[in-house]
Amino acid sequence: MNADSPTAPRTPPSPALWGRLAVPAGILAAVAGAFAYVGAVDPNEPGHYPVCPLYRLTGLYCPGCGGLRSAHAFVHGDLLTALRDNAAGVAAYLGFAVLWTVWVVRAVRGRPVRREPGRAQMWSIGALLLVFTVVRNLPFGGWLHP
Repeated sequence: MNADSPTAPRTPPSPALWGRLAVPAGILAAVAGAFAYVGAVDPNEPGHYPVCPLYRLTGLYCPGCGGLRSAHAFVHGDLLTALRDNAAGVAAYLGFAVLWTVWVVRAVRGRPVRREPGRAQMWSIGALLLVFTVVRNLPFGGWLHP
């Protein structure tokens, strides 16, 4: 029987493949569970989640302020509201999806998946979050308030 034939028996994935996919699958399950919870328990209703301590003490928005509302809107398919509540959060959700997909593809192919971000990448991310935080707390950055 030809191996390319549709009726040819397929070999099951090797146990090593399942081992390489266990951690990414666990991470995806945890993230999906968190998004499911935030999607079910509306952060716009008072009393469900604690208030940001920085906002409570200073009245300033941190980079994470509005993140739960953003995730709730994202889960419900309301991308514009998600961006309005926390644009950095939406960028992080999409960045996670890309990095997770690359991780899984590399794991399936048996390639190493460990890649440490460089100093320049970490400084760039930190600088972007700092600029986002400063701009959302200035008078002209009101459109970035959650």
